[in-house]
Amino acid sequence: MALKGYFEGFEQRSIEVEKDIFINTFVGGSGDEAILLLHGHPETYLIWRDIAPKLAKHYRVVATDLRGYGDSSKPKGLEDHSNYSKRVMAHDQVSVMEKLGIEQFHVVGHDRGARVAHRLILDYPEKALTCTMMDILPTYDMYEQTSREFATKYWHWFFYIQKYPFPEQALGADPAFFIRFNLLNKVGPEAAQRFPEEVLNEYIRCYSDPACVHGICEDYRAAATIDLEHDEVDRTRPIKTPLLALWGANGVVGKLWDVLKGWKQFAEDVQGFGVPNCGHFVPEEKPEICLEAMMKFFDEKRRG
Repeated sequence: MALKGYFEGFEQRSIEVEKDIFINTFVGGSGDEAILLLHGHPETYLIWRDIAPKLAKHYRVVATDLRGYGDSSKPKGLEDHSNYSKRVMAHDQVSVMEKLGIEQFHVVGHDRGARVAHRLILDYPEKALTCTMMDILPTYDMYEQTSREFATKYWHWFFYIQKYPFPEQALGADPAFFIRFNLLNKVGPEAAQRFPEEVLNEYIRCYSDPACVHGICEDYRAAATIDLEHDEVDRTRPIKTPLLALWGANGVVGKLWDVLKGWKQFAEDVQGFGVPNCGHFVPEEKPEICLEAMMKFFDEKRRG
């Protein structure tokens, strides 16, 4: 469902990426290059509401709901969680772009979407012109370096991965409370105004679907199991795709890790900065700063 007043001029499509798996997709803009926008938890394509329309003045822009989220398909998780692995979720997104006739593109991801983007540039390096990661380091490293402070602040990482159906029942009991608690307690000091009621209510609508809560749990269960197996294999393979890393200067990731140093261990071309007065929800809290940084980065890499 498209939320009225946002993504004006974009076409909403439901794209089948494998049998009975459909990805909710918004397509807009035009230009010689395309951009794929991937959202984080517990949100939808709507996180790009203040960025996508402006990018669409210069690029063809595609924003999707990840598998398990929003209005995309939410299959029952397999025993090994492989149908929610980042490898499968990245393949979903590549399939969307191919069905739109787009062979190469910039990929931009926040949070869970950035983890999908990380796997995408490992499995499909020929597809990605650049990759922008927002408020993450590799999943493998964040689990390996977990501290008491990180586990306390990112408690949901460890709750979602518990055996079905415990987290589904607990987290789905009061969707409105969970969405408001999760979003409004992680933002920077000036950011509450960036989350109008109609947007919060749309996130609540999606999270009120038990299949969505299950899909999100499976995303996290995969991250703690099969994704780590895939990531371990690729840890010595350098990323050649140019990376832009942005993170909230007031957020947990930026406070606990040296984000640029972390990505430079794995990638040959990395730049970025901590977004000032910003918490975890970087593209929603500080869309103007994100947009400026992204446009500059894309332009630099086009000239290069």
